[in-house]
Amino acid sequence: MKKILLCVTGGIAAYKAATIASQLYQLGFEVKVMMSESSQKFITPLTLQTLSRNEVYTNTFEERNPNVVAHIDLADWADLAVVAPATANCIGKLANGIADDMITTTLLATTAPIMIAPAMNVNMYQHPAVQANMQKLADYGYRFVEPGEGLLACGYIGKGRLAEPEEIIACIKDFSAKQMDLPLEGKKVLITAGPTREQVDPVRYFTNYSSGKMGYAIARAAAGMGASVTLVSGPTALEKPAGVMFIPVESTDEMFHAVMKEYPEMDLVIKSAAVADYTPRIKYGEKVKKKNESWSVEMEKTTDILSVLGEKKERQVLVGFAAETGNLEGYALDKLKRKNLDMIVANNVAQEGAGFSVDTNRVVIYKKDGSAKEYPLLSKDKVAQEVLAQAMELMPL
Repeated sequence: MKKILLCVTGGIAAYKAATIASQLYQLGFEVKVMMSESSQKFITPLTLQTLSRNEVYTNTFEERNPNVVAHIDLADWADLAVVAPATANCIGKLANGIADDMITTTLLATTAPIMIAPAMNVNMYQHPAVQANMQKLADYGYRFVEPGEGLLACGYIGKGRLAEPEEIIACIKDFSAKQMDLPLEGKKVLITAGPTREQVDPVRYFTNYSSGKMGYAIARAAAGMGASVTLVSGPTALEKPAGVMFIPVESTDEMFHAVMKEYPEMDLVIKSAAVADYTPRIKYGEKVKKKNESWSVEMEKTTDILSVLGEKKERQVLVGFAAETGNLEGYALDKLKRKNLDMIVANNVAQEGAGFSVDTNRVVIYKKDGSAKEYPLLSKDKVAQEVLAQAMELMPL
């Protein structure tokens, strides 16, 4: 169950739909959004289009594709429809078979499961008519995400506040896990991402150009496949992926200790972080003042995390990355063998579209059995899916 139809109706809580759409996309779900006319008074279609990476549907009579009827096509497309927020008006229409806009027309035509997240004034929520309508929908098989209690936008205090996006996401994931085959369900996956920082003094450090985008994409994809994901990340400007255990670190030494602590319990480890190979021998406690025309900083090797993982490997499938600027195959195969890896993902960061900080990558995947698979330029989200698919072939059933 990967295709989510998110239906946004008109309430102040409509802004939370942006977080829901964004986090579902990050988890690997395909999201399409429908908006009622009144919901567009609170949040724009452009916002949800940007976050879902799909066009937003607002008008039953706007048929952009002559080969299909839009609302029927969406009804057939969805694996799960989620109404968040769901107003009393929308709930009443669905309960009584009224189809007078894009959302209600589509939901009455779909055979997919429907999840309702109500949001309204406490007195509206408690009104017998609204309660009767929700009970009728529950009898039809609709699922509900209970609203929260607290201060409402209208100033009242009570039950009626839209459940937090994290709770709605959790309900979707739980329901999806029960309905679909999740290839990594029950597996523990450890991913490292981003750069490390090696301190010289309190205001200076050595680092590299890694943005963390590749590792974060793998973490999102693995979580979407049902894995229990631990992401150990150096400093990045990226949003923490939803549904993962996140461990922030700064230095290579901090990353080493965080990884080794989690390693024994893992089934799959993907080491995509660009860690520093050297660190300053002396770390000054105070800022070093400018005195001379030149300044030499003596460096010493950091712990080779991937080598240690290879030495201590037992049942884990171990995947490394090789970011090179030349002799890609030679360096990658040497690293694969020398560090006792099961698979290595190699890319030439000097190639256009395959370097740091971009949203695309061009990789070659080498396995210890001697096989190699080269990919064209793909989005990092797509590369993440391919990396996981290849790694799963090496994992015991």
